Amino acid sequence: MRTPNALKVMAEMAKVSGAIVGSGTVRNAQHMQQSVDAGCRFMVSPGASPRLLDAADDVAIPLLPGIGTPTEAMTAAERGYSFLKFFPAEALGGAPVLKAFASPLPDITFCPTGGINSDKAKIYLGLSNVICVGGSWIMPSDAIEAGDYGRIEALAREASALRG
Repeated sequence: MRTPNALKVMAEMAKVSGAIVGSGTVRNAQHMQQSVDAGCRFMVSPGASPRLLDAADDVAIPLLPGIGTPTEAMTAAERGYSFLKFFPAEALGGAPVLKAFASPLPDITFCPTGGINSDKAKIYLGLSNVICVGGSWIMPSDAIEAGDYGRIEALAREASALRG
């Protein structure tokens, strides 16, 4: 949702057989409806404001809301969310913070994003409360600008093979 062509790209990707397309950065009810209309199967947000969570109650596809603190995680869990985005992961203390969350928040699973590279992804994936990671290292801006889709494909293949 952060670029002018995001919705068009998502709609085209949704036409690919077997593709599971999600949208981000979802910040309001309009973004949610646009995501549904584009054929997305899930949405990702950097935060979990009450208004955003209320809007998600009326949308047919799941939301992965973002949190940065235990209080935010508990608030989202009270609303029925057991999978949360941890953002911006590295700026908020990284893997040690999520490791610390594991004991007091055992019913919550995280997807950390923000400042993660392939080496850090391996560390996160080794945590019991992390199911996946996200990162823009897969699509570096210099590769996009150069049209180096072979490099992007290779990075995506490497990322899909990562394990903790």
